Amino acid sequence: MKAAVRTKYGPPDVVRIEDVEKPAIKDGEVLIQVRATTVNRTDCGYRGGKPALIRLFAGVPKPRATVLGTEFAGVVTAVAIGVTALRVGDRVFGYCEGRFGAHAEYMAMPAHGAIATIPANMSFEEAAPSTEGSHYALGIIRAAKIGSGQHVLVYGATGAIGSAAVQLLSNTGANVTAVCGTEHLELVRGLGANRVVDYTAEDFTKDPQRYDVIFDAVGKSAFGRCKHMLTPRGIYVSTELGPKGQNPFLALATPLFRRRRVLFPIPRNDNGMAQHFKGLMESGAFRPVIDRRYPLDEIADAYRYVETGRKVGNVVVTIDPP
Repeated sequence: MKAAVRTKYGPPDVVRIEDVEKPAIKDGEVLIQVRATTVNRTDCGYRGGKPALIRLFAGVPKPRATVLGTEFAGVVTAVAIGVTALRVGDRVFGYCEGRFGAHAEYMAMPAHGAIATIPANMSFEEAAPSTEGSHYALGIIRAAKIGSGQHVLVYGATGAIGSAAVQLLSNTGANVTAVCGTEHLELVRGLGANRVVDYTAEDFTKDPQRYDVIFDAVGKSAFGRCKHMLTPRGIYVSTELGPKGQNPFLALATPLFRRRRVLFPIPRNDNGMAQHFKGLMESGAFRPVIDRRYPLDEIADAYRYVETGRKVGNVVVTIDPP
């Protein structure tokens, strides 16, 4: 089978399309013919080995996983002993950070993992980008216990995480203020934001509104810069480690003062997560935003585009049936 292979950390050019063995499935697993996947910030981090902390999990001095890819959509072509929830022919989507393997024509996946059947009204390309950014957004919303009537600011509302966060927050009944550039104002309003701030025209940190939660979906701000915008018991949460890796430490220290605090939650990556997004997509409450599509042979170009920081929503990689 064809797969996007890399054997060392580095820039997009380390990824090559090669012929490799089709994976064998173990008890409790399914074999999936992948029809669509994505390139996202998680893939970029593991491919480049940055930040260096990633290498402690991914392998030192070289990566253990040679085929990356955290999101997938495709067709079940074989099931192993012990699998009852899925059948051959099922259209499925899901998330596989840790084991990876979605940047290939076939991949193996535990049937009890973060996998669900694709809603009937969705294509492979629409379903593939529904878990990576969105599961980070969901984890933050749940950790911060955001509910109806709360005021939430989403900084970076057009990325995979931010565009999902705006939709998910709107579903909770929160009052959402979203920060993005001029060209995306209408897109973000359409995702459910109550108010949109154009960061190219005004400094969002000078906003007189006070927020229960500030959600930095791109990791380009900091608690110190946003602290004055929070209510007395408000929460700042970011998707990145922050300047000098401060956010995990602030998450431990700030709750001690019972005032404004930082959260740095670890999202859940399980079957319940996949089923949750299946239900939201079936009801029309959530749809991943797609920016560009690339064929598997051009996956290095997809990496380059993602790393420009200009993508809106998700970048999908399509894989033709072998």
